[in-house]
Amino acid sequence: MTDVPPLTLEALAPPTIALPEFSPGTVWLAGAGPGDPGLLTLHVLNGLRQADVIVYDALVDERILELAKPGARIDYAGKRGGKPSPKQRDISLKLIEHARAGHRVLRLKGGDPFVFGRGGEEALTLVAAGVSFRVIPGVTAGIGGLAYAGIPATHRDTNQAVTFLTGHDQTGLTPSAIDWTAVAKGSPVIVMYMAMKHLALITGKLIEGGRRPEEPVAIVCNGSLPHQQVLETTLGRAAEDAKAATLEPPAIVCVGEVVRLRAGLDWLGAAAAGRVLDPDPLDLRATSETG
Repeated sequence: MTDVPPLTLEALAPPTIALPEFSPGTVWLAGAGPGDPGLLTLHVLNGLRQADVIVYDALVDERILELAKPGARIDYAGKRGGKPSPKQRDISLKLIEHARAGHRVLRLKGGDPFVFGRGGEEALTLVAAGVSFRVIPGVTAGIGGLAYAGIPATHRDTNQAVTFLTGHDQTGLTPSAIDWTAVAKGSPVIVMYMAMKHLALITGKLIEGGRRPEEPVAIVCNGSLPHQQVLETTLGRAAEDAKAATLEPPAIVCVGEVVRLRAGLDWLGAAAAGRVLDPDPLDLRATSETG
């Protein structure tokens, strides 16, 4: 077996790719993706190799932190529901403090910082403090986690729209600002973040809004990581089945017909079993004749 050379920025980014210099006294708000370190962008790797201080979230894989430059200060600022967590204001003030001390500060967040990641709040605080920053998007779990489960967020034969929503608001309760009936009626595919705690209530609201209890649902826990779990169920049984399977966050819940595509597109399961995907489970009709 051929040895794989160590991952270096120089190997991945030839001189023709101009990567930005991380200026002292600035903050980079970066998305680390859903978990798999291979889903990092070059900009994030560049930030890791230059940062003096890295402030990271609970959902950032520890292997990613191993890419930091030697001697970098690494501060944990993770928030997990029901557990002691730092206050958002304290995290933002920490970023400002480090930047004003002349450090290169990498704020590393799971997924994408601007998709249910409170990156906007932190950025606005930096603006108010006069601290320069850069935003580095990441692969959000609602897309990357589903892809690792073999579920496309959109598919031409099933949906031309998808809705991303959070299962709880800043109070920790089910968001009262969401018009659940409108979502139920208007979105063929619904992808939910942080919905496990209130899953019974949410699925009930969607059924009350007109969704079929037998509609397929997938719950993807620890998406893209080696211990990823995927539960396929229905809207009417999702909460009960999740409890029986003792599933825990972090999880993405997908509601819609795209879930059925997993029967033919579970590429990760096929690779783990050392087989190729079976074309029989689904009618995967070629659509090239229509574009």
